[in-house]
Amino acid sequence: MRSVDVVIVGASLAAAAAAKRLVDAGLETLVLERKELPRHKICSGILSPRGHRFLLENFGPLPRETLHEPTSCRGVTFHFPSMVSMPMDFFGGPTPHLHRKYSDYWAIQRSGAEVHDRTSFVGLEDRGGHVLVQARKQGEPVEYRARQVIGADGPSLPVVRALYPDYPKQIPWFFVGQKFHDIIDCPLSPDYFHFWFHPGLGHYTWSHARDGRQIVGVGFKRGDNFARKHQVVQRYLEEKHCVRLQPPDDDIEGCAENFGPSLINRYVFGKGNVLVTGQAAGFLNMIGEGMSCALHSGAISGEAVVEARLRNRPVQEIYRKMIASEVRRTTDQWNPLKIAFDKPHEADFPAALMELSWGDRAKVLRDMWRFVVLFKEFKWGRQIASAALQRPIIGGYSMRRWL
Repeated sequence: MRSVDVVIVGASLAAAAAAKRLVDAGLETLVLERKELPRHKICSGILSPRGHRFLLENFGPLPRETLHEPTSCRGVTFHFPSMVSMPMDFFGGPTPHLHRKYSDYWAIQRSGAEVHDRTSFVGLEDRGGHVLVQARKQGEPVEYRARQVIGADGPSLPVVRALYPDYPKQIPWFFVGQKFHDIIDCPLSPDYFHFWFHPGLGHYTWSHARDGRQIVGVGFKRGDNFARKHQVVQRYLEEKHCVRLQPPDDDIEGCAENFGPSLINRYVFGKGNVLVTGQAAGFLNMIGEGMSCALHSGAISGEAVVEARLRNRPVQEIYRKMIASEVRRTTDQWNPLKIAFDKPHEADFPAALMELSWGDRAKVLRDMWRFVVLFKEFKWGRQIASAALQRPIIGGYSMRRWL
């Protein structure tokens, strides 16, 4: 049995950020990854300015091989059924277009942690003074002993499932899929990530350029037909935006996503000596960018372990106090009061809205309302409203909602 200070499950950006903090503090840190590294990662790769700053400050300049072409993104363009479009540049200028297969591997290597790839997490047992972690390395059982464990394993949630077996049943799941097309003609600017607020297209519809092709993506309730949804979006893009694409390539991508926790402040941060961070904890920025909050929450989980040892305090107590800042930043992005009266995002939506004519502003607000109604069945409205009202009263969001 291998004994270390901390075991991190998943070789993600959140894991790299956590590992960097732990290794810098002198703690022996081991990262488990079920796939062989460098491994493929389904992701748009459009990083926010805040995430870019974190990578530069903690890992250094990004090598060229960690980027797709185009290598950067200027911002996001919102499209509406009324055919109003709103391009918005990121604050601080263009940001990198990450190739997650290589950017994640680069960050993990730069963290200094030891990595065991082709090693799948199986389960754990928290014995108070330490945690036993069961895994399988290339099919063979292997066991680790650590003082703390950090689950940074994304929406697949193996660590969360080990702690809270019923949790996945308590949140709505979506399927997010994307197909790649050779381009015949595409008037959509390759400098922007394009998002559609259109209830007829799905809960999450996007498109952007990558490596000479165009991605067409759609998110919807798990169980719906991906091929049919994709055809609807592709036909809409051709009819409304004159986007002419070749039939999709064979390399179709898709995965289940745990949308919802960030909207309603229903995060899961673990228990005992087991911490959960990144998207596994529920962090997801508006428009589905999760890399920046994964990096920051991952770093906080590592800092909490270090701080708990220095102060001889329970790690959950420290982590939950420290992670409240990232909860505020992330949930603010979904808070209707913050959106209306503040600037919680990294592009200026209010300014872009004010540049429109009065008639177009009315169309945009009407279209956004109709899009929000699409989510009515999940009964998030009251929970979002309650969280929004809490924010100015207590200066944050209630910890009682967290697991």
